[in-house]
Amino acid sequence: MCGIVGYIGYRNAVPILLQGLKRVDYRGYDSCGLAIIDNKKEKIRVKKVIGRIEKLKKNVRWLKNSDSTIGIAHTRWATHGRVTEKNAHPHFSCDGKIAVVHNGIIENYSELKILLEREGHKFSSETDTEIMAHLIEKFLLKGFDIEESFIRALKLIEGAYAFAMIYLPEKKIFVAKRGSPIVLGIGKKEMFIASDVSVILPNTKKCIFMKDNELAILSINRICVKNLDKLEIIPEIVDLKLKADEISRKGFPNFMLKEIFEQPLTISRALKGRINKIKKFDLKLNLSRKEIKKIKKIIFIGCGTSWHAGVFGKYLFEDIAGIPCQAEYASEFRYNNSLKSYSNRDDMLAIVLSQSGETADTLAALRELKKYGVKTIGLINAVGSTISREVDSGFYLHSGIEVGVASTKTFTSHLVILILLSLYFALSRRTIEKKKVDKILREIKKIPVKIEEILKQDNKIREIAIKYFKNDNALYLGRGYNYPIALEGALKLKEISYVHAEGYPAAEMKHGPIALIDKNMPSIFIAPKDRLYGKILSNIKEIKCRHGKVIAITTKDNKKILNEVDEAIFIPKTIEPLMPLLTVIPTQLLAYHIAIMRGCDVDKPRNLAKSVTVE
Repeated sequence: MCGIVGYIGYRNAVPILLQGLKRVDYRGYDSCGLAIIDNKKEKIRVKKVIGRIEKLKKNVRWLKNSDSTIGIAHTRWATHGRVTEKNAHPHFSCDGKIAVVHNGIIENYSELKILLEREGHKFSSETDTEIMAHLIEKFLLKGFDIEESFIRALKLIEGAYAFAMIYLPEKKIFVAKRGSPIVLGIGKKEMFIASDVSVILPNTKKCIFMKDNELAILSINRICVKNLDKLEIIPEIVDLKLKADEISRKGFPNFMLKEIFEQPLTISRALKGRINKIKKFDLKLNLSRKEIKKIKKIIFIGCGTSWHAGVFGKYLFEDIAGIPCQAEYASEFRYNNSLKSYSNRDDMLAIVLSQSGETADTLAALRELKKYGVKTIGLINAVGSTISREVDSGFYLHSGIEVGVASTKTFTSHLVILILLSLYFALSRRTIEKKKVDKILREIKKIPVKIEEILKQDNKIREIAIKYFKNDNALYLGRGYNYPIALEGALKLKEISYVHAEGYPAAEMKHGPIALIDKNMPSIFIAPKDRLYGKILSNIKEIKCRHGKVIAITTKDNKKILNEVDEAIFIPKTIEPLMPLLTVIPTQLLAYHIAIMRGCDVDKPRNLAKSVTVE
């Protein structure tokens, strides 16, 4: 969601802050701003705008020749207060000597604001963030130094936060974290702050991932990390292996199309090092085979696209490993008290899925699981993220930075890891023959080439999109392993084209949604020629009897389907558990082309953010 950037060093801070903001603009925002300490005039100078970073750049040309070497900046995604220039960050104390940027939500801001107003503080915005600047000022006025004032203010705040603060007399930046991500970059005589590791990559690969309830004080030569009791902590310094050029379109018109076309590569990355030449697993899982045998229930936790991957995981683990499963929305699971109904949680396992590793609802659900002693495995893309650090064991997807707000390549990478994990569990529990495992592993290695074959049909899928992009509703239908793909296909269309779409198990279509069918509502069937194809074909006929338009995604050995549907997209054959890795690709391309034809910004859909770090 919101993005934080900070710099202290020997260079002009303004271009570095602007460059940093540009690298987080994919997260989604409605306004942006920056504040620097002007050494000549001994004051904090600020500029805020509604809209894009390009507009901010035009408005700070007068600052680019400044001598400022300290500054903070922010992109805001409105939570408290309307989208106005006054509500954009940074926010200030009454005397203008404190500037603060903030990600998260201060849950008790109303009570704190009443308290501060009684003490004479004047507020200039509707935000919860401004509270922090006035709280710090309150303690400064009582005679405490800036560090103590910062800590005392933090202790009064309820909710999740990541703060960066500058204070005029000090040549330092103060940072704090609880529940919202923040990373510190270590350079030579310069330090960087960001809510996203991609910001610091062009400048340094040495970084510190801050932990909850820590604060950091940054000067040119040193980062001092402490807890809220002012005890100094020796932080772990991580040497990043990511490349800055991963955040480049590389000739594609936008990031989303680039990331769709990257999937042969990202699936290969997800497999790399996890299957050796003699087809044995090297999953480095912190669970013994004995512990795996004891598992009687698996809970998949995620939000949005990650939840859809979890639904696929449920089908997979029940089918292959013989373990009862449930897929839970993280936002609901954290409140439904279902864990209390289980007498023995030692035989439970939770698989937590997230692209960013910072999703607030998923992180809260993870902590609830850990509170009850449930073993956890994380499937995360973002290296060093909070969820990846807090799970008992886990796997990075190795998809590279995903810039497009609507996830594509991370979804297929999630599916790949789930397939490998289910096979490992099945072997451990002896619910599958080794010959069948070998067959699946041989087939999964062929998936990247088969996806390339589908991507070559991009122009054909675009031609189909031309016929349907004006429709304002769509239905996605699938069965078995492809039901989650129906859900995901509908979500992609909603997210980037603003077309109302719903995903259903195909058999459920006649229990309500069929009432919506007419010539203006296309139905997209995920219909490979598998063991459930006959059932799917019956559902297609029901739609056609009611003059509905049907687009089928099916295997290339099924040419007869052309007699039953209006459009068909043919994909290569593979074995049933792997089919979703192929069927999802046409749904991504179809959504993409429809969105482009409707004039939508596919990388930054309205009202959406890449990483949802607030509840």
